[in-house]
Amino acid sequence: MRPGYDERPVNPLPRVVWLIVLPLAAMEAWINAGILGLAGGRSGIGWRNAMAQDWALEPQMLDQMLQGGGFNADFAMRFLTYPLVHGSFTHALLAMVFILALGKFVGEVFRGWAVLAVFLAATVAGGVVYSLVPGLTTWLFGAYPGAYGLIGAFTFILWARLGAEHANRARAFTLIAFLLGIQLVFGALFGGKPDWVADLAGFAAGFGLSFLVVPGGFAHLMRVIRQR
Repeated sequence: MRPGYDERPVNPLPRVVWLIVLPLAAMEAWINAGILGLAGGRSGIGWRNAMAQDWALEPQMLDQMLQGGGFNADFAMRFLTYPLVHGSFTHALLAMVFILALGKFVGEVFRGWAVLAVFLAATVAGGVVYSLVPGLTTWLFGAYPGAYGLIGAFTFILWARLGAEHANRARAFTLIAFLLGIQLVFGALFGGKPDWVADLAGFAAGFGLSFLVVPGGFAHLMRVIRQR
């Protein structure tokens, strides 16, 4: 066989990225099977709303736990389950595309457990910050805060690389500025939801946590980047 012909046409994704995406895909496939009448009979049509009621996060849930002084297992689990529910097939598909693209890049630098830690920490941080903002009543759902956590890790890698090259590190934040700008403009024109608060919190959590979970620490990352 000629050299190079045995190479895969597409670089394989890190396993941890599949670990994150497959539950989201399975949930969306199950919900859409119900909507299309392929499962669940008549009740399948309302599965998306039912799942949102059972797994999405209401901002007041955190207030009730803090003010009541008691732990509610169902409310606490919502901070991890809300990414499994999306508003539509397109809503879910875009989230999975983000995770696949950013997860592959981050997974080539971070260890698998670190990628998962970034995604989960960003998910929880997004839910907590969203719940703490006064006046918000819209339920939070979708995997976007976790995806923005991966964007935060991606930004950290670019930030470190630009620092090693003595370039302008502010360029690393171009992607997040572009995405948040689109959200704010879209919200101003069409009345978008305030879930950008959770997305921004997820990004900050992913960027900040990257200092701790990068292989060998920040100094090791700088050495690796200089060698490339």
